[in-house]
Amino acid sequence: METQTAQGASPAKAGVREKSQLMSASEIDRTLVRLAHEVAERHNGTENLVFVGIRRRGVPLASRLAEKIAQIEKKVTPVGILDITFYRDDLSKIDQKPVVQASNLAFSVEGKDVILTDDVLYTGRTVRAALDALIDFGRPKQVMLAVLIDRGHRELPIRPDYVGKNLPTSRDERIQGQLVEVDEVVVAVLLDPLPQAASSMAITGALSPRAAALFSTCRRLIDPFIASS
Repeated sequence: METQTAQGASPAKAGVREKSQLMSASEIDRTLVRLAHEVAERHNGTENLVFVGIRRRGVPLASRLAEKIAQIEKKVTPVGILDITFYRDDLSKIDQKPVVQASNLAFSVEGKDVILTDDVLYTGRTVRAALDALIDFGRPKQVMLAVLIDRGHRELPIRPDYVGKNLPTSRDERIQGQLVEVDEVVVAVLLDPLPQAASSMAITGALSPRAAALFSTCRRLIDPFIASS
């Protein structure tokens, strides 16, 4: 990453660079306070309410929302963890073996008002998978969706009920929410794909000299075919 959004911020993945900071830690906290008030007002308290966070970053967001509602209503709201790995519709396209972690719902969702929580809403496919996974645990009274950021580009008819921030983006851009429970920092950043040459430099810089030379040779041989395809 060329720049950092906060001291100790985790680096961006290879092939992308940070374009801008979208939300600071204080902005995220204020947004969660607002969402907590919206949830409490719409539900007239916390009776029958439960939070279910989608792994990974939906889980700490669900916990934070539940904590803030507890401060408002003086009552603890249950929080569950949902892993959607086996419910994804792109499993056949994943080359490497997917990492599966257990869901943890220490309560019944039967007849409950469930707030499904995630950090970024994009195509809607993650939420679709989460709904399939959730129904396997029971039949909720209703399921609502709370997200920190809605970036658009929906591919399925899914709309959030609670939105922290609407941020229109291009499909080439990525939004990454970084939370202290997962990333050791709290910030939301916009990432850009690196130009092909810069991406190659980022990769070769992480390799041994011999491996980097071999990689560069392979790129010189393959690039003409990619350009003509």
